[in-house]
Amino acid sequence: MYIGPYQLSNNLIVAPMAGVTDRPFRTLCKYFGAGHAVSEMMTADKTLRMSKKSLYRANFDGELAPISAQIAGSDPEQLAEAARYQVANGAQIVDINMGCPAKKVCNKLAGSALLQDEDLVARILDAVVAAVDVPVTLKTRLGFLNGEENILRVAKRAEDAGIAALALHGRTREDMYLNTARYELIREVKKNIHIPLIANGDIDSPEKAKYVLDYTGADAVMIGRAAQGRPWIFREIAHYLETGEHLAAPEIVEVKQVLMGHLAELYQFYGEYSGCRIARKHIAWYTKGLRSSNEFRQNMYKVENTADQAKVVESYFDQLLDQGRRMSDVQVEQVNLLEIK
Repeated sequence: MYIGPYQLSNNLIVAPMAGVTDRPFRTLCKYFGAGHAVSEMMTADKTLRMSKKSLYRANFDGELAPISAQIAGSDPEQLAEAARYQVANGAQIVDINMGCPAKKVCNKLAGSALLQDEDLVARILDAVVAAVDVPVTLKTRLGFLNGEENILRVAKRAEDAGIAALALHGRTREDMYLNTARYELIREVKKNIHIPLIANGDIDSPEKAKYVLDYTGADAVMIGRAAQGRPWIFREIAHYLETGEHLAAPEIVEVKQVLMGHLAELYQFYGEYSGCRIARKHIAWYTKGLRSSNEFRQNMYKVENTADQAKVVESYFDQLLDQGRRMSDVQVEQVNLLEIK
């Protein structure tokens, strides 16, 4: 798949998620086989551009190309200027957010709230595409309200404006993340445009990825929440699409190694105070469903520094590994007893 002149290594893309897809997370997902990743949403409001949070989100140092920066706002000129700023900052692709359903974003008539005003959508698309000489992509939803889906018109207008690729979440803003993603309209959009289409929404397994690709005819799939605490999902999907076979789930020892490496990157990237606090949600995602994980998380949340946090995590996984070894010893002993009989 191509986005403008950039050929992606495959058709598996990391969805932009505020507070999640920072540089350490994008790098990790690419390591596990994602062909592309889009940055966290960054406001077009230049008065907030130098805030600590914005500077973290705009940090692309050492990231694998192509680098994609997502911008959000409602003023065409502000968004055009933000696009130029991100290109000067190292972005090779600019992505426009017209899909975020968060109340604080929509209340500013940004994100998916823009779908209520197709004239404004058109002016934004035209302004951003004209402002930069790199590919501009669009991430959006089926529409603002159920029963008033206008994605067919928006998608066609995006193509006419020169948008290089369209990522489409199979819900309206009204849906938020409830109900199930609907792929019928994604399929219809694909039939009506000639630019690459990326299907997004509820893609949480290799089988689901294949189904969505086959059913919609999409050029790629975008994975978001399913990759939280499970960055190896890209490896699993890529293997399944290539071979039709499933990879074995990662062993506890690999989960430990991945998480400890992720924590080290977060600590280095954010520093002591923010690193410790931002790491908490990632630790919770990695450990979800593991033995005694709820009790572990409640204790982990109380830790206030990175050194102790890392020790608590390492100790928890060492206990799991030790329990696993003892269970294996019991199984071996039972087999030996059976052989003796």
